[in-house]
Amino acid sequence: MNLAELYRQDAWHMRWLIYLSFAMLAVGGLYGALQGLDKMGVDLYRYLPDPLYRYYLGLTVHGVTLGWLFTTYFIIAFLNLATVHGLRRPLQSRRLAAATFVLAVGGGILALVPTFTNESSVLWTFYAPLQAHPAFYTGLTLVVVATWTAGLNTYLTWRGWKKEHPGERTPLMAFASLTTWAMWALASAGVAAAMLFQLIPWSAGLIPQVNPLLTRSLFWFTGHPVVYFWLLPAYVSWYTMLPAQVGGRLFSESLARLVFLSFIPLAVPTGFHHMFPDPGVTHSVKLLHAVLTFAVVFPSLVTAFTVVASIEVGARRRGGKGLFRWLLALPWLRDPSVAGQLLGMLLFATGGITGLINASYGMNLVIHNTLWVPGHLHTQVAGAVALTWMAASFWLVPLLTGRALWKPKLAVWQVWLWFFGMAVMARGMHWMGLAGVPRRVHLTYAPYAVFDEWRMAGWLVGSGSLLMLVSGALFFLIIGMTVWASKEPARVEVPEAKPLHPVDRMPRVLDRLTPWVAVTLVLIAIAWLPSLYRIATTHPYVSGWRLW
Repeated sequence: MNLAELYRQDAWHMRWLIYLSFAMLAVGGLYGALQGLDKMGVDLYRYLPDPLYRYYLGLTVHGVTLGWLFTTYFIIAFLNLATVHGLRRPLQSRRLAAATFVLAVGGGILALVPTFTNESSVLWTFYAPLQAHPAFYTGLTLVVVATWTAGLNTYLTWRGWKKEHPGERTPLMAFASLTTWAMWALASAGVAAAMLFQLIPWSAGLIPQVNPLLTRSLFWFTGHPVVYFWLLPAYVSWYTMLPAQVGGRLFSESLARLVFLSFIPLAVPTGFHHMFPDPGVTHSVKLLHAVLTFAVVFPSLVTAFTVVASIEVGARRRGGKGLFRWLLALPWLRDPSVAGQLLGMLLFATGGITGLINASYGMNLVIHNTLWVPGHLHTQVAGAVALTWMAASFWLVPLLTGRALWKPKLAVWQVWLWFFGMAVMARGMHWMGLAGVPRRVHLTYAPYAVFDEWRMAGWLVGSGSLLMLVSGALFFLIIGMTVWASKEPARVEVPEAKPLHPVDRMPRVLDRLTPWVAVTLVLIAIAWLPSLYRIATTHPYVSGWRLW
């Protein structure tokens, strides 16, 4: 079976999940622009009925469509493609793939209907005591279940490949996808437990009260590693695809495997650092999670070395010379897919630095619950993740549709515009956070808002969000015209980076998941179970409320 036929078997659900992910990006991005304008004192919500309520409806739509749906839909499609290509075999179960599609799309619709009717304006974090409609919690639970079925299909596909290739090392692209699903299967247990045992029965009236601190803790059990669930598919592209796109090779496959595997024990057990100011969490637990949070920087630092070294190989093959002048040999202004990913890496580096501040107890007390935190989050999600996925789509969509990319030069402008918009907006958010501007607040209605003092920072946030809005419109135009108007056949294939040096010998532990999962379970037991038990048995239960 040739590769074209291989992709065609599973192309329909990959293609439609990508289209739906872009639809969620469009909706969430539009509401994001409204949030950005609010920070510069331009309140478009005043033209809507019940503007204060509509603000929080919009903030919830922004977070849910981008943080839960845009990301999940694209990740399922992209990791399915990486698995199929890496193992050179179709997904094991076409029925399971169809079920994944139905669960993901059906769950998204079920969650968004009560959100748009203002019955679930509880933000993307959605923990108690604010109560949403039961359909909201049920829908997001189905979306999580869809990720489990997608991960199961990946595992079954790998197991089928393993039976035919006993003793062989799993190809890196498929192994990285499998590792991502393993990490997420462990990490998503927190939000699943909160939904099934607290939030769904509480919102449906089956139990009268809920433990707010417990639901908050269970959410952040998932809420921190979900960032790595978003990020690891970008890593799949950076490690296994991008070096080939610049004519280079992967500097070290062993280091690449170590990075993906390290995220399982380092990313999953941490999360309480989001609750540093909460009185219900002991100082010893906060200290432990601060240490774990700093430890998770390790795979990111290894990535900075390994991926940049891999790219340098390609740049020097293109004629790049000097200590740093080789960077100029990269196609910054010629290849939108490469340029977008490189720019995403730059944003990721700045976001990683601000993340260390969030994890530092003393500095966290200064910026906690201020606009600094969304500034950090946006450099990761809207910066590294979204920009990498947009860039990858410039070869991915032509591959799945058979149509060549429409206006590649315009696509170069699009990724640069998104980069500058994101950089400007994040700078303003960090500035406003240091000035004490709270997050999740409609500033027009805040009596303490001092726009005269925040004016410059607010203009950065608003103007950056508008640049991103224009860039997003260009992206949808390019993709739409590629799908519906491009007449030229696509001549693309999945880029796959070969290792710089033959991998003759490699420790078996770098081709196995079981030891890493076992260590993770031990760390979870140490870092989480005592606190969760104490919170569940000693902290009060409340009835909660709906504000809208």
